[in-house]
Amino acid sequence: RRVVKVIHNSIVSSTLKPVPNRANNSSQHKLNPTAMTSGLLSRRFATLPKAATILSLPRHCTNTRYSSSMAPNSSKPPSPYTCTRFPSTFASIPTPTITTPRRPATRRFSSSEIIPDEMGAAASQDPPLPNDNDFVSPRARRIPNLLPIYLTDARAVEKYHPTKCPDGVISLSVAENPMVEDLLTAAVASDGKGTTIDAINPSFRDFQIYYQPTHGSAPLLDAMSQFLTNKLLNLSNSLDKDGMVVGAGCNAVLENLAFVLASPGDSVMIPVPYYAAFEFDLVARAGLTIAPVTMNSTLSSVGRYYPTRDALDQSYETSLKRGNTPKILLLSHPHNPLGICYPPHVVKECIDWARERKVHLISDEIYAGSVHSPCSTGPFVSALELASGHVPSSSGLGLGDYVHFVYALSKDFALSGLRVGVSYSENKHIRLPMQKLNDFCQVSSQTQMLVSEMLTDEEYLDSFLTEARQRVKHRCEVLIGLLEECSVPYLTPSAGLFLWIDFSEFLEDGGTMEARERALYLDMLHEFGLLFTPGMSMRNELPGYFRCVFTSATEEEFGVALERIRIFVNAKRRQK
Repeated sequence: RRVVKVIHNSIVSSTLKPVPNRANNSSQHKLNPTAMTSGLLSRRFATLPKAATILSLPRHCTNTRYSSSMAPNSSKPPSPYTCTRFPSTFASIPTPTITTPRRPATRRFSSSEIIPDEMGAAASQDPPLPNDNDFVSPRARRIPNLLPIYLTDARAVEKYHPTKCPDGVISLSVAENPMVEDLLTAAVASDGKGTTIDAINPSFRDFQIYYQPTHGSAPLLDAMSQFLTNKLLNLSNSLDKDGMVVGAGCNAVLENLAFVLASPGDSVMIPVPYYAAFEFDLVARAGLTIAPVTMNSTLSSVGRYYPTRDALDQSYETSLKRGNTPKILLLSHPHNPLGICYPPHVVKECIDWARERKVHLISDEIYAGSVHSPCSTGPFVSALELASGHVPSSSGLGLGDYVHFVYALSKDFALSGLRVGVSYSENKHIRLPMQKLNDFCQVSSQTQMLVSEMLTDEEYLDSFLTEARQRVKHRCEVLIGLLEECSVPYLTPSAGLFLWIDFSEFLEDGGTMEARERALYLDMLHEFGLLFTPGMSMRNELPGYFRCVFTSATEEEFGVALERIRIFVNAKRRQK
């Protein structure tokens, strides 16, 4: 009330003098009522109870793993974000119930494309509500059908708890990494100089209450540029900070890139299998179509997943025949869901092909810091490094107009809740549109300050990334040991938080590929309490392949999951 009264009086008080020379728009002649309250606001934020300070949240939260139910008196474990200092404040907030319409099992796409109408055609089996058009637009009704069906399945089952629900499902399908939580909370709760955020006075700075540069503050862009250049990608030259846009997550900056590079109805070429949510990110609002790039390879090795010129040409021509102009080639490098790094010659061939065809190549390198094991084809090399030097440039890498990059802190740093992603492009034609689109997905000033401080602490970065990779590698080796013991085929991973497993020997005979994989997936889910990401939701060409996120469970849960996998394999083989 005090702040509102000050603002109100500043504007309407008759004692205020008229603004001199209204024709002059210089800042010195403008009345800025907001600036008059900045001291009051910053002092007020600095004196808030500590539990209300965003950056000190981990210090006052329980360390229990996330549960979908937070209702009072629930039999499930509490959310890790339940405040312990002021429990009554949050206990009265009911947990919303999210109902997602079910749809038929996802059909297989090979060389044909996924377009908005087709995705919308996979309609709910539930009858429509009366007068549905009065409440929701047709495009909004299509949105739930763009999401993979396994997300709906995950919400419909009881989650594992060691005492309250020991038979519950263990999810190994969400790419998160709670194994490094202990390495993060201390950093998030400190200023990088041994001082906790709680002790900083004021903890909310004056400048943070105002609008920030749309694409990111100067300290954040400096820190991000240095981190990407020197720590993450080992680039031979520095990035041009003017080509960077920091937004609320990788999907936000990816969508914005697609929005400025292509028009509704244009297609995005993506080698299969691919991250299932790409379809949502690129179709829901940008209105693009997806053109899967199928390799049709007879190789039995990892090489069958490498995109080739012939495969790119075939996807390009097929898309044109359907009336959709290919404008973007999207690579996941390191690859999700395969957990591999493309060899440098494969990425370079894709870059050259894209430039020749005048197709924009976007390299999604969100797992670049999670290369935990040596790649069989050599070290990981960023597409930015391979594409550099193409044109003379006084700043940046000399990428030209057709190569772009996205990254986020969600995977390597397990900071998915902070929503910090970054895009990079040296195409000067898209810089202003990218910055303005970022108005819709800016990162908060408080988060920008935190990330800037964390990324400039070189000692912490080195120790964190080294320890994180070691933990991921160890967990991966444990899973591989079990698969070797059970003689289950898998693709040897070198990066990411997951492993690509071949359970095709357990498919039932008869029926479509989709139906056979769906039956096996539901059997693992309901009979054995294991939730994996089904391969056909990621447009894999063959059924029976699953992505296992081995980092998404606690140590205790992971041990239970390993035993369940062993039981599943033995039970299925006894049935044959």
